[in-house]
Amino acid sequence: MSFLIRPPCRAARRVFSSLPKHVAETDPCGIPRRPTWSVNELLSSYPAPSLAPETLKHLHDLSALVPPEQGTPEHGKLKAELEELIRLVEAVKMIDTEGVSTFEREDSGKQAAEINTMNDSPPRGGRSLLKHAERTRDGFYIVDADKPH
Repeated sequence: MSFLIRPPCRAARRVFSSLPKHVAETDPCGIPRRPTWSVNELLSSYPAPSLAPETLKHLHDLSALVPPEQGTPEHGKLKAELEELIRLVEAVKMIDTEGVSTFEREDSGKQAAEINTMNDSPPRGGRSLLKHAERTRDGFYIVDADKPH
């Protein structure tokens, strides 16, 4: 007795699909016409950091800038922007790079050597640049700051 065994239809074989439930509309090159995700949406899943007013003041002191008065709209806006940058940095730091090999151009050292040999003039950098400064003291540039001393 012979049984007629039909191969299952294609739809029946496709139990687990790798296609998303919602397929975005794409252009002829396959690029989605509308964004399928956003950085803001992604970052909203990470905890929101809090930047202490003392830290904000300290950052301004380090950069020789005058911080906005605490409680002003400028202070709030700056604090919010820095907190979002901190959130982004923390999200990047959390990325699991286990098993990802580093990418390095094999000929980068060779290219740098070729560029250096093409340059007839000695490299201009370090202490030799101080001679172009208006004011220096003990091998350091003197820069006028907005902040009163």
